[in-house]
Amino acid sequence: MVVGSNPTGPTTLIRSVIGPKWRVGYIRLMKIVVFTGAGVSRESGLLTFRDSVDGLWEGHDVMTVASIQGWWNDPQTVLDFYNARRRDVRKAVPNEAHFALAELEKEHEVTIITQNVDDLHERAGSSRVIHLHGELFKARPADDRQALLPSEGDWPKFNPDRIVRWLDDLNLGDCDSLGYQLRPHIVWFGEGLPEIETALDIALSPDVDILIVVGTTLNVYPAAMVATETQAKKVYVIDPNPPTLDVKGLTVLRQPATIGVRTVVEEVLSKTS
Repeated sequence: MVVGSNPTGPTTLIRSVIGPKWRVGYIRLMKIVVFTGAGVSRESGLLTFRDSVDGLWEGHDVMTVASIQGWWNDPQTVLDFYNARRRDVRKAVPNEAHFALAELEKEHEVTIITQNVDDLHERAGSSRVIHLHGELFKARPADDRQALLPSEGDWPKFNPDRIVRWLDDLNLGDCDSLGYQLRPHIVWFGEGLPEIETALDIALSPDVDILIVVGTTLNVYPAAMVATETQAKKVYVIDPNPPTLDVKGLTVLRQPATIGVRTVVEEVLSKTS
């Protein structure tokens, strides 16, 4: 129950039973940013771009199915590819890492910035999720003049009024209410990152207490700046093959997401309960 604030941030009234006695106190809600990549989705059985072999993703050349040029050249192949990915995600279920992060949100201010396009964070219960590379269960007009808001900045924003929920297969001839062909709401190679400015504003704030980096190589820029430029007081990196990160307050867990995230969440909650 939120009861007020103090100069160090929001406070929550907590009560816990110690034997027959009640202890009443105040703890500061921490600001926690979680940066997730393909390693989290993989543990729910989803193969991603990170799992591509010899430039092939599920048997397709990556640039054929994950670039704006590929869309222009052969939209039907691109639609077929993402229809298959959408069906895969519908069959997948959130794993222990997704659920642990949702539990953390119940006690602290948690923002998840993900490079994944599935909805497993949301299905596990997380409510503040920024998808840098788009979302499989949404579609938008193929004409960027309809999908993006006018902007003078480097990162034009998506027009939320033109993005629609889309759960089934998407085909040529599927149009929005204004008659424009729809495409997957995915950010492909050759396109900008409309959500990156919002993500970096949150992630690079000096008010961030903890950054948790899970299942990402940190090879993709500018997304990797969420981690490489962090000012967080404490940073956790969780991955069986963790990337190199030169930041203060770093703890590295060479573990899969399902184990490492639970370990970190329990550690954080134990210190604030």
